[in-house]
Amino acid sequence: MDDTLDSAIAATIAPVTHDLGGFKVHRTLPSKQRTMVGPFIFFDQMGPARLGVGDGIDVRPHPHINLATVTYLFAGAIDHRDSLGTFQRIEPGAVNLMTAGRGISHSERSPAEERAAGPSLDGIQTWLALPQAKEEVDPGFEHTAAGALPVAEGDGVRLQLIMGEGFGLASPVTQHSPTIYAAITMSPGAALMIDHPADERGLYLIEGDATIDGEPLSQRYMTLLRPGILPLLTSQGGARLMLCGGAPMDGERHVWWNFVSSRRDRINEAKRAWRAGEFALPPDDHDEFIPLPEVPLTVSYP
Repeated sequence: MDDTLDSAIAATIAPVTHDLGGFKVHRTLPSKQRTMVGPFIFFDQMGPARLGVGDGIDVRPHPHINLATVTYLFAGAIDHRDSLGTFQRIEPGAVNLMTAGRGISHSERSPAEERAAGPSLDGIQTWLALPQAKEEVDPGFEHTAAGALPVAEGDGVRLQLIMGEGFGLASPVTQHSPTIYAAITMSPGAALMIDHPADERGLYLIEGDATIDGEPLSQRYMTLLRPGILPLLTSQGGARLMLCGGAPMDGERHVWWNFVSSRRDRINEAKRAWRAGEFALPPDDHDEFIPLPEVPLTVSYP
């Protein structure tokens, strides 16, 4: 943490890396240091990786409650199936938003044609906590094609706005609470003023080099910006980053495995229901599922 009051950086969160056999996942949220940045309560970088011919990812059907998932890819493709009957392939630059609400299950798998060539995997998957008034909404799914997301380009910077409003743009993707989420690409020598006024903002450096008001960022770390400061982001050699954040959430959230809620008893009920087989499964992917773990990789916070 940077305790200098005139620094734009409030804190940095180191990633926890999981090797899933063939590719790695780098997770910065949730952490014991910080559970949420705006509504973002889960932040994973998948890859980058190139899997072997015939290989692929097979995330079997599993449940979620009281959150929304956002999947964004830089390379590769993933087939999404859920208990609403949705089938949707996501490809680079597009967005899959799945609102779990009172409960949903889904699977994520590499397409057959990707497996035949040895699939690439490179992207960001996030979970967004839902406001307490929306935690139990009906589940839903929406896909937004890459071409439908607004882009600002100039002076060596390309910013694609995934969710929210800012930088003169407005994304069509549904937001359940005030949210900012953007993918930023910087050419060597480029600069960008982070002039979004959200109280909670995080910068995640995927690759390359970048500084914020002259202070260097670390790759795969979540750098939290102080509220009220509009700092300058610069890169000497070029960089790719994600900006995420929004308004503070209305109270703490508990995380256990794939469940997020403002109430521990709601998570316990979801655990019971999944164990009892009471969640519907995707109608075209229901022959297997991930059983409830005894000790999940994502432990309970706080």
